[in-house]
Amino acid sequence: MFTPHRAMSAAGALLGCALLAVPVAAHATAAPDTAPVAPVTAAATVAAATGLDDPAKKEIAMKIVSSAENSSLDWKAQYKYIEDIGDGRGYTAGIIGFCSGTGDMLDLVEYYTQVKPGNVLAKYLPALRDVDGSDSHAGLDPNFTRDWAKAAQDAEFRRAQDHERDRVYFNPSVKQGKSDGLGVLGQFIYYDAIVMHGDGTDPTSFRNIRGRALSKAKPPSQGGNETAYLNAFLDARVWAMKQEEAHSDTSRVDTAQRVFLRKGNLNLNTPLDWKVYGDSFHIG
Repeated sequence: MFTPHRAMSAAGALLGCALLAVPVAAHATAAPDTAPVAPVTAAATVAAATGLDDPAKKEIAMKIVSSAENSSLDWKAQYKYIEDIGDGRGYTAGIIGFCSGTGDMLDLVEYYTQVKPGNVLAKYLPALRDVDGSDSHAGLDPNFTRDWAKAAQDAEFRRAQDHERDRVYFNPSVKQGKSDGLGVLGQFIYYDAIVMHGDGTDPTSFRNIRGRALSKAKPPSQGGNETAYLNAFLDARVWAMKQEEAHSDTSRVDTAQRVFLRKGNLNLNTPLDWKVYGDSFHIG
């Protein structure tokens, strides 16, 4: 949620432009009339939903991230959240920690204004453009936090936050995870990393964390062992976190993601028990 660097602009993303989920089956070629049709079983349906983009798994992912960023599993209560946490990124807000100093908050308000012109936050767009890249509140205070909370009462703004979370963070990380042959846990590990580190060109960005991991182990798509690769990725992630004081507490890796990995829970199945910053959490 607390992205150190602008993850991507409106024109680009981790793997290109906006990546929205498109049902592959919609483009499949129809089978000939004479071909036997296999019955669709419940087991087959479950087997097809193996990614973090399965709604139930996505809900788990949102809760785990919220436990680290908001000390709560109630991630939907965070649409209205906004404060300056003193990390040099200005205001941090919403369900994914959009920051006024890293550009993703600007992208969000621009998108919200596209779908709902004249909204309560639209008047702050010039100021958000001016403070991008800094921790300044110039043009935002004294009423920006009040208006953000007011906007969060609007279902359209909540949908806009969901849209930008998916476009910038969730969809690219899940797509990359699947491309690397990773299961649900691995896709979540990617998601949590890109949420915190963004995907810029600096050494601590997601793509460079992944690059460090690839120098140590091969992912399943290249014939490697999934657990060994994920351990290498988490090692690289911990290194990246320790490069910055604001992220130097690595418990979201050490007492959460490593716990799931040590248990061999590559599908992120419940029940789940973990700790972040000393607080214990459980999903039954």
